[in-house]
Amino acid sequence: MQETRARVLDRIAAGPVGGPQIAEDLGISRAAVWKHVEALRAAGFEIDSAEAGYELISIPEFGGPAVEFGLDAPYEVEYHETIDSTNARARDLAVDGRANVVVLADAQTGGRGRLDRGWSSPSGGIWLSILSRPQVPPAQAPAYTLAAAVATTRAVREAGVDASIKWPNDVLVGDRKLAGILTEMEGEADRVSWLVVGIGINANVDAADLPTDRPVTTVREEVGDVDRRELTQSLLAAFHELTVDLQQVLPAWRKLSSTLGQRVRVETPGEEIVGDAVDVRFPGSLVVETAEGTREVTAGDCEHLRPADP
Repeated sequence: MQETRARVLDRIAAGPVGGPQIAEDLGISRAAVWKHVEALRAAGFEIDSAEAGYELISIPEFGGPAVEFGLDAPYEVEYHETIDSTNARARDLAVDGRANVVVLADAQTGGRGRLDRGWSSPSGGIWLSILSRPQVPPAQAPAYTLAAAVATTRAVREAGVDASIKWPNDVLVGDRKLAGILTEMEGEADRVSWLVVGIGINANVDAADLPTDRPVTTVREEVGDVDRRELTQSLLAAFHELTVDLQQVLPAWRKLSSTLGQRVRVETPGEEIVGDAVDVRFPGSLVVETAEGTREVTAGDCEHLRPADP
């Protein structure tokens, strides 16, 4: 949201307040105040004009301005009713030099997950990509993927969903997938140029509308429809807080993990590793105790077999 418009909205939210007072407080003309108010109304904010002044009656259910309003994180939100891919749009914005932008959509037509798998993204879900330019080496990029998994799990738990994380970044309810994460980046040997973290949550959608080749669930199926604006804000605030200090990520991930303590099979590009998942190490590798010794896996497809022996 444009900065002055956001300040006008904040002033009205604290109202009721007259247009002349807003103009004086913000150092703009009364005509400018009126134009910002009309733009906010067009964006879905219900603003009453009465003798006491402007008063905020309600905010939009979803969308860019709605998510930005009251968001406890320094992101600009670009909203689309429908888009091919929020990650693709975020990459385009990265090429244009942008940063700290969230591309948010009600529906995607070309969403994809890890290993280039398709990802169904019908209307009613939460499909977003966070574009940032962290001052870290590329080797630390996996920590942002884990941070996204933690932030997503925390947010859906606040909504009442009993979710956990399967290494590295699948958010599950039991063995059913609720959300997925796809991280893309560009960088040099010593620094990340840009990082895009894509997050897809099966929110207010029916499980029957999602692919059936693997177990899936939705927030609607678990607890009923939720306020997508609040859920998105909670996720973004948690992600920002975690990535301010990456040392917070692993302890938080461990607490929410369903993988640690499990017998697992991890398919890597070169081999299959079977053993007990015992820990995760910075920036996100899985430590597996096998019959041949301890292995540290940086990437792979993880399958839970059974709880590990005590």
